[in-house]
Amino acid sequence: MADSPVLGLVRDLIAEPSVTPDDRQCQQILMRHLAPIGFTAETFAEGGVTNLWARRGTSGPLLVFAGHTDVVPPGPRDQWDSDPFDPVVRDGRIFGRGAADMKSSIAAFVVACEEYVARHPDHPGSIALLITSDEEGPAVHGTVKVCEALSRRNDKLDFCIVGEPTSVDRLGDVIKNGRRGSLSGRLIVKGIQGHVAYPHLARNPVHQCAPALSELCAIEWDAGNEYFPPTTFQISNIHAGTGATNIIPGETIVDFNFRFATSSTPEQLKQRVHALLDAHGLTYDLQWSLGGSPFLTPRGTLSAALVAAIEAETGSRPELSTTGGTSDGRFITSICPQVIEFGPRNETAHKVNENVAVADLEPLKNIYRRTIEALLVHD
Repeated sequence: MADSPVLGLVRDLIAEPSVTPDDRQCQQILMRHLAPIGFTAETFAEGGVTNLWARRGTSGPLLVFAGHTDVVPPGPRDQWDSDPFDPVVRDGRIFGRGAADMKSSIAAFVVACEEYVARHPDHPGSIALLITSDEEGPAVHGTVKVCEALSRRNDKLDFCIVGEPTSVDRLGDVIKNGRRGSLSGRLIVKGIQGHVAYPHLARNPVHQCAPALSELCAIEWDAGNEYFPPTTFQISNIHAGTGATNIIPGETIVDFNFRFATSSTPEQLKQRVHALLDAHGLTYDLQWSLGGSPFLTPRGTLSAALVAAIEAETGSRPELSTTGGTSDGRFITSICPQVIEFGPRNETAHKVNENVAVADLEPLKNIYRRTIEALLVHD
């Protein structure tokens, strides 16, 4: 049996070993589908990253599908049941690195656009795809650069769907209408190195910082809100000493991270941490890194259209959620008032034998097409 258009395009994309930030030929493959139906392409290349902005139409409203062609490395290939870049269908699933995250979504984007344009060649408004090869890596030359370029020329985005794999137990059960922010800190607590037998001649930074760390772990930073769970604080690494058992270390290094809701700001979190460390009398340096601010799209036009499309296609109503890590939505929200993430099940993303159910590909494509039809009103 011949592949459906979506499955065929998924195969083509998986076969490109586009380990971040190398797009290989993925975006060229996409334009071979999009150019014949009237999309014009712009490429933004920087720092070994390839970004594609493909648009059909010049008027508003503008609906954007956003995604990434780069994938994480496959890891030990001998643990895969088949080559991670040789797309294989077995047991009703297509296997390959990027199948879930997020080449199936991108293929569904494109075929949905093909079907919509075929049905409505003179549609009002505009459709665009924003595709990067720098989402799984540092994300410094990817979507953020395209957003900056669009902002400089005052391009107005009205709606954006990011194709991250958001579904949990079945296709369409969860969509993301926001994400928490990520704020990391590296705390260096300074002591005085010495011999463990003569602690009065040294100052142990591990002992000094332990009560402060315990207090940081116990704080309720905020209560969250209707859309977000409370802000969380987690220590990810602690390092001290030389490896010798008879030396009091001269410093302790603590890495930690906040995943924070819109109930708190980075400035508030920083101030509270510094106040606590100062209250404990620590001598320290603290370096901060803001990975992304929280964003939220309240219930509105985009969520209503997407929820209705999912209900029409699957018969069930999705849950709106803001859980999980960061995504490129954090960049797009700076130039687009309504940003929502929706895609296939996320159970195998980044795992060995990553896969998606073939039976989910057509409904996924149909949901995207129905959403276009709802947002770009036509005669």
